[in-house]
Amino acid sequence: MKVALAVIKVTGDRDQNLGVMLEGIHEAARSKADLVVFGEAAPTGLINNDDPVHDLMVAEPVPGPTTNTLAQCAKDAGIYVASGVLEKAGDSLYDSAVLIDRCGDVVLKYRRISPGWHGPKADPSVYRHGEAIPWAETPLGSFAFVICGDLFDETLVERVRALNVDWLLFPFARCFDDGSYDQRRWDQEEKGEYTRYGAKTGAVCFMVNYLSERDLDGGSFGGAMVVGPDGSVLAEMPLGKPGLLLVDV
Repeated sequence: MKVALAVIKVTGDRDQNLGVMLEGIHEAARSKADLVVFGEAAPTGLINNDDPVHDLMVAEPVPGPTTNTLAQCAKDAGIYVASGVLEKAGDSLYDSAVLIDRCGDVVLKYRRISPGWHGPKADPSVYRHGEAIPWAETPLGSFAFVICGDLFDETLVERVRALNVDWLLFPFARCFDDGSYDQRRWDQEEKGEYTRYGAKTGAVCFMVNYLSERDLDGGSFGGAMVVGPDGSVLAEMPLGKPGLLLVDV
């Protein structure tokens, strides 16, 4: 299987972000990738601010306009697409992710279980969390998702390992406090934790962060990695660089 991890520059313009995603899908397909993976909440960025009036306007239902557009593009390009999305379900909000197949069907939807995507005082009747870790069997193998802070929850990692899936999709949104793209800090202080916990899942992990400016969400620093079940880095893209990381696995 050939996979494209798509690190995109996310702005405050949803239409622009979606356009960049569509370009990335077609570029991945031209590169003969079977699957393209985007980061957490890629169409908007993780821009929720714990104000339900604002955040319910940012989020969309699944299926909805954004996922329908991605699904049509996946069908047109003949490629699987995975992305994080901010999901609205009635008056509730979720930090979610979807896997869309070559026919344009959503074959897997996951709702983040860990609470770190919102503040501790966010209204719990609005800001909700998933409970299940669903998985999907496809012609490319079996898939599951975890999102961002889920990976560092030992109980969730054990639940993923028990699924014995081939591939773990891991969209995340991560920034440093100073908004920098500090490669040395990442390499020395953080990357090892991501690879260590990735190995605990027992799957090959596709990890993708998006890029953004500090005034959007603190300045997500991008980067992408493919991590093997033994914790080895099979391929990686440096911080601060948009583009596709293409890898055969």
